[in-house]
Amino acid sequence: MNEQHNPWQINGEKTIYDNPWISVTEFDVINPSGGKGIYGKVHFKGYAIGVLPLDEELNTWLVGQYRFPLNQYSWEIPEGGGPFHFDPLDSAKRELLEETGLVAGQWTKIMEMHLSNSVSDEHSLIYVARDLRQETACPEETEQLQVRKLPFEEAYQMVEEGRITDSVSVAAILKVKLMLADGRIS
Repeated sequence: MNEQHNPWQINGEKTIYDNPWISVTEFDVINPSGGKGIYGKVHFKGYAIGVLPLDEELNTWLVGQYRFPLNQYSWEIPEGGGPFHFDPLDSAKRELLEETGLVAGQWTKIMEMHLSNSVSDEHSLIYVARDLRQETACPEETEQLQVRKLPFEEAYQMVEEGRITDSVSVAAILKVKLMLADGRIS
């Protein structure tokens, strides 16, 4: 099987919804089995950026906020959007400062991933921020945030217990746990 071959045939498309952050397109398709149908795609107009800050004592910071789409409260690593025309690292620096007031002297990109590839093209980049210093947070007006400093191991336990469910946060915390275990981070 050729992994580069697209088995979907697109016969038409129409934009159903569009705003500054996302657009939704409905495609008239013939699926890989030859059946006619529709497929909806959510296109994101920027990156999903995640930052796991980690200090010398292996503490991290989580951000708590009420998530409108889930209708529930969520604990997460600092994260947000980054326009495609900006350097993703600059977006990561901005998000970390906005949400926690932290500035980092050392940055490492630890992973890239697609967040919900059955319905969207959202692409995430995740960084670890080290060599931290505290400044003043300046969250966006739409954000009512609670910032919590805690031992990284406690954040890991929150993932293990299902108290952190945000996919970017879960992936970042599990990746850093592996990196700590095999010595890539100390």
